[in-house]
Amino acid sequence: MNNVQKQYLLNTISAAKRGDGRGLEDFRKMEIETGVIYKAEGSARVRFGKTEVIAGVKMDVGTPFPDTPDDGVMMVNSEFSPMASPKFETGPPREPSIELSRVVDRGIRESKTIDTKKLCIKKGEKVWMVFVDIYIINHDGNLIDAAALATVAALHSAKMPEYDAKTEKPNFDKKTKKLPLSCKPITVTVHKIGENFIIDPTLEEESITEARFTVATNDKGNLCAIQKGGVTSLTTDEIYKAFDLSVKKGKDLRKLIKG
Repeated sequence: MNNVQKQYLLNTISAAKRGDGRGLEDFRKMEIETGVIYKAEGSARVRFGKTEVIAGVKMDVGTPFPDTPDDGVMMVNSEFSPMASPKFETGPPREPSIELSRVVDRGIRESKTIDTKKLCIKKGEKVWMVFVDIYIINHDGNLIDAAALATVAALHSAKMPEYDAKTEKPNFDKKTKKLPLSCKPITVTVHKIGENFIIDPTLEEESITEARFTVATNDKGNLCAIQKGGVTSLTTDEIYKAFDLSVKKGKDLRKLIKG
């Protein structure tokens, strides 16, 4: 981005406007579609404008961790394909991919969305394992919020395979029972540009973001997880403002999740 483009964005946001006509606290046109991966136990595609993310849920039977012998296991992984952005490279996961996976995981884990006790088959020996894979299809800003929303939508659309006690294996041809879920955690990231806070930035707007503050809340609007990013600090008042904005916008997004 050249200096002229950067200054235009700064001036526009300073005037409480966006280049695409939105207000500072408005999301882009949003689409949520579930059941997009036939072989997955649950899946969802989320679009924020040109940003597109798909989340898939797969389940299997495995061994619990020694310190939680009667708890099921959840793991979140994200794939940043070079087709989604020229900034993404092939090879091992890099910092943005690792951060996205951890932020999405934390929002679900700390909100106790999945009742992991109900995923126990035999204490200390067999539990259900829930694997969430996030695929970035197109990157045009705000990947964390899109990925988190897709993950929650995929989990709420998921159905568990039946466990065959005789063979001690899951039957993937029979899926009738839903995952034991307690809430719909929503993640909203607030970006600071100049003296203003914006929601759902485009890739261009992200390039001039000074700080970002990601907040995950549960159905009651209670804080579950946070993540700070960017090069500048935030004052206490700014943090409270970001909290309030995240809670307010989270209520709107939560209404879009079915199940």
